[in-house]
Amino acid sequence: MTASGPHARTQVYASDARIDDVPATATPMLSATYRTVRDHTEALAAALSGEDQCIQSMPDASPAKWHRAHTTWFFETFVAQPFIPGYHPFDPRFNYLFNSYYEAVGARHPRIARGLITRPTATEVGAYRRAVDAAILAWLDAPSGAIPAEAAVLVTLGLNHEEQHQELLLTDILHAFAQSPLLPAAIPTWREPTPAPGPTRFVAMPGGIASIGHRGPEAPDAGFCFDSETPRHRVLLQPCQIASRLVRNAEYQAFMDDGGYRQVGLWMTDGWDEVRANNWHAPLHWRQETPGAAWRQMTPAGLTDLDPDAAVRHISWYEADAYARWAGARLPTEAELEAAHALTGPDALQELTGHVWQWTNSAYLPYPGFRAAPGAVGEYNGKFMINQMVLRGGSLATPDGHTRGSYRNFFPPMKRWQFSGVRLARD
Repeated sequence: MTASGPHARTQVYASDARIDDVPATATPMLSATYRTVRDHTEALAAALSGEDQCIQSMPDASPAKWHRAHTTWFFETFVAQPFIPGYHPFDPRFNYLFNSYYEAVGARHPRIARGLITRPTATEVGAYRRAVDAAILAWLDAPSGAIPAEAAVLVTLGLNHEEQHQELLLTDILHAFAQSPLLPAAIPTWREPTPAPGPTRFVAMPGGIASIGHRGPEAPDAGFCFDSETPRHRVLLQPCQIASRLVRNAEYQAFMDDGGYRQVGLWMTDGWDEVRANNWHAPLHWRQETPGAAWRQMTPAGLTDLDPDAAVRHISWYEADAYARWAGARLPTEAELEAAHALTGPDALQELTGHVWQWTNSAYLPYPGFRAAPGAVGEYNGKFMINQMVLRGGSLATPDGHTRGSYRNFFPPMKRWQFSGVRLARD
């Protein structure tokens, strides 16, 4: 189960505002998408109490209440205040509390201390969301219809930004609940995705010149993209083979049983340091009641039996890389996965999205010719293109329709709390 149903999509390109004003015929779709995305965030938080929404279980995570408020702050700061005549901030103090990393917008509360923000309450954050939504929807639904192209770009960026935070809200509360002796369910109705049937096989990729990156606003079905997916460019691919399915829990357990976490030769030096410093011996959220007992896994539905045929998840890049080396394979590059994403018919890869994000062997770096957008929104991706690795695909917590073949997710190589897994490649 993914985190939401399909969303309507506006044909607005994130990194190029050189288009005409969005006509009245397009604003109903933008308005409907806005309602769908914003409502889904509230649905994700529906089972959480006010106390639940204040939890920050580690510096990387943020409280659910903060995610709800920050995504609202984004719309208030970048859309409502610049474009809606007469709009006044709901509470000027929120600019400090709920700014994430936008230096150009002003000072902000330290990330590691977001769990100390007990005020405003979760109920008051709900009122903040409703007030900003009312202003933006009245503006989008105004009889005049047309809105400036720059505003439409920012609304669309804000909606995709909120979808990213929907996944973060879920992974962050999952991490928090995994620390509780009660092991509660973040989403009691959660259903796991169905694993692809059949054995894993390796699909031959012929190599050669390939074009990767978003195809741009000229393509008839271009839709939205983040600036980091551009510009489209050519790469040289060597012939290789890519696994048709993701690595399973049973396969990863075989790596563990073979002493994978004790064999220094399988690990990058930094990864081995992480293994020893943090006593890694299994994926994050795996649990055994007693040594030798069957493994269980903390999920959005609470603690459940581990499905041996489900894709392994909550592993770092270091673990994915070590597993691949143990298996006599390697991690694919992001260019290889993007090229493989286009395969159809019997060569099509399974589980491309809806299960786990797939670690690649590619550092998160700018594409040739990349230029960050001007202004504060230019801080969205560009300044993070260092010390991180790219993941491709999409997870069971990623909203439907959020990703595409050119999508680049990224995290530091030691991080494990996301729904991150591995697909193998061979030369």
